[in-house]
Amino acid sequence: MNLTEALLHALKANGARQIFGIPGDFALPYFRIIEETQILPLYTLSHEPAVGFAADAAARIHGCIGVAAVTYGAGALNMVNAVAAAYAEKSPVVVISGGPGRSESNSGLLLHHQAKSLDSQFRIFEEITCDRAQLDDLVRAPADIARVLGNCLKHSRPGYIELPRDMVGLPCEAVPALTPEPLDADALAACADEVLARLAAASNPVLVIDVEVRRFGLEARVADLAARLSLPVVTCFMGRGLLADSDASLVGTYMGVAGLPEVTRLVEHSDGLFLLGVILSDTNFAISEKRIDMRKSIVACDGQVRLGYHVYPDIPLGALVDALLARTHARVAPVQLQRANYPHGLTADAAAITPTDIATAVNDLMAAHGKMPIASDMGDCLFTAMDIEHTALVAPGYYATMGYGVPAGLGLQAATGERPLILVGDGAFQMTGWELGNCRRYAWDPIVLLFNNSSWEMLRTFQPESRFNNLDTWDFADMAAGLGGEGVRVNTRQQLKAALDRAQASRGRFQLIEIMLERGILSQTLQRFVTGVKRLAAGK
Repeated sequence: MNLTEALLHALKANGARQIFGIPGDFALPYFRIIEETQILPLYTLSHEPAVGFAADAAARIHGCIGVAAVTYGAGALNMVNAVAAAYAEKSPVVVISGGPGRSESNSGLLLHHQAKSLDSQFRIFEEITCDRAQLDDLVRAPADIARVLGNCLKHSRPGYIELPRDMVGLPCEAVPALTPEPLDADALAACADEVLARLAAASNPVLVIDVEVRRFGLEARVADLAARLSLPVVTCFMGRGLLADSDASLVGTYMGVAGLPEVTRLVEHSDGLFLLGVILSDTNFAISEKRIDMRKSIVACDGQVRLGYHVYPDIPLGALVDALLARTHARVAPVQLQRANYPHGLTADAAAITPTDIATAVNDLMAAHGKMPIASDMGDCLFTAMDIEHTALVAPGYYATMGYGVPAGLGLQAATGERPLILVGDGAFQMTGWELGNCRRYAWDPIVLLFNNSSWEMLRTFQPESRFNNLDTWDFADMAAGLGGEGVRVNTRQQLKAALDRAQASRGRFQLIEIMLERGILSQTLQRFVTGVKRLAAGK
C-alpha cells in the first residue's frame, strides 16, 4: 500500500467513519487517493471552518475520531479556530494537511500559501493539538501515525498530520495496531476504594457528568453506575444531552444562578460531589450561587482523579468507571427524584414568538414524532436548548465560538444517518449557514430553526448601549430555494407550529424556518444567566 492508504486504513481501524474536507493544490494528490480507494467516504464543504466543525460534531456524537482534510497554508490555517474549539472541548479531530514536497522545500523560493516559514503551520498547530507528525520519512511514518492517533484517542483531543505532496503515493508499511498502555492496578484499586468510601460517607452525594463521559464512550456504563450507587445525576452545561436515552436518575442541567433552583441547590449543597469527566471551566462553574470547594469534591478528568488534597495520576476515566462497577452490586431501581419540567403544549395563536415558544414547539414535535439529535450554535439558541427535553446535543458550550451550528448539524447527519435539528442565530448563520447548499449533493435534510432578531442579541444583553450589535434583516427564508432547500419565515406561534409540522413531514431537502423575534426578548435561561453574571460581577 502507499502512504495515504496506510493512513486511511489506520484512521478507519481506530474509529474514523468519514472525512470532511476541501481540496487545494498541495492536497490534490492525497485527495485523489481518498476518492479512488473509498476507504472512507469523503464529504466536501465550502469553507474550512465548516470542515473543522463538521468533523468535530462527528467525533463528539460517536466518541471516536473525526477527520478534517485540507490543503497547506490557506486551508489549514483557515481552520485554526475550529481546531482550537475541538482542543478546548476535548474532541478528537485529526487534521490532515497537504504539504510542500521535498524538492519544493529545498528550492530556495518562497512558496505560495507559506506564511513566515515552511514550518510555521506545524508550529501553529502545536498550540491546538495534543500530537503532530510530518510524514517525511517512509520508514518512520507508520509509527508516527500510530503515535498521533493513539494520543488523540487517549486525550480526546485533536492531532495533526502533514503529508508532503510528493510522498502520498509512495510505498509504505501498514500502521501498527495501537497497544493499551500499562495501568497501575494497585493505584486504580486504591482510587476506586477511596471514591466509594467518600460517596458512602456522604449524606447527599450527587454525580455530575460532562463531556468526557461521551468522548470515551462511557454513557451506558455511567448510567449503570449511577443506578447501582443510587446517585442522582446532573449534567454540566457542556454535557447537556448526556444519558438522554438512559433510565438514570437524570435531574437536569447545573447552571448555577442561571439554572433551575432545585438543581442548583442539589449540587451546591452536596457533601459528596462526584465530578466525572467534568471540565472545570467558567461556563460550568463561574456562575455558582454558592462557591463549590473543589478540594472537598471528587474530580475525575484529564486522566487523573483528585480527592481532597491528593491526586491519583494516570487513571483513565474508563478504567475508573469499570473499577467502580466491579465493586458495586447488581443494578437496582434508580433513585426517584423530581426531574426538570420542560414546557409542552404550545398555544398556536397569533401571538409573537418567544424563545420559550420555540422550545415548547420542539418538545411537542419530538413528543409526537420521536427525539432528534440537535446541533446548536452559540447564543440564545443554545440557552433555549436548555428548555428542550434531553436529547443528543452538540454545541460549543465552553469555547463559545459562533458559526458551529449548521456545519455541525451536517456532520451529525453524515455521521449518524439521523435527521438533525439545527438551532442557529442570524449572526452565526451569516458566517456558515451557506454550507446548507451542500445538502443536496449528499441527500442531507436537516430542519433548521433560525432565530432572527436582527442582532447579536447575547452580546447586547451585556452591553445594550452599543449600536454595533444591530444587524440588518436578511431574508434568509427566501434564500433557501437557491441553496436547494425550502424556507419559510414565521412571525406567530400559529405559523411556527404549522411550519414545524410541514418540515417534519417533508424529507429529501433541508427545511429552513426563519423565526422572527423581537430584539430584547430572551429565553428565561439566558435572562437568568445575564442577571446572575451581572449580580456576581457586582459582588451581590
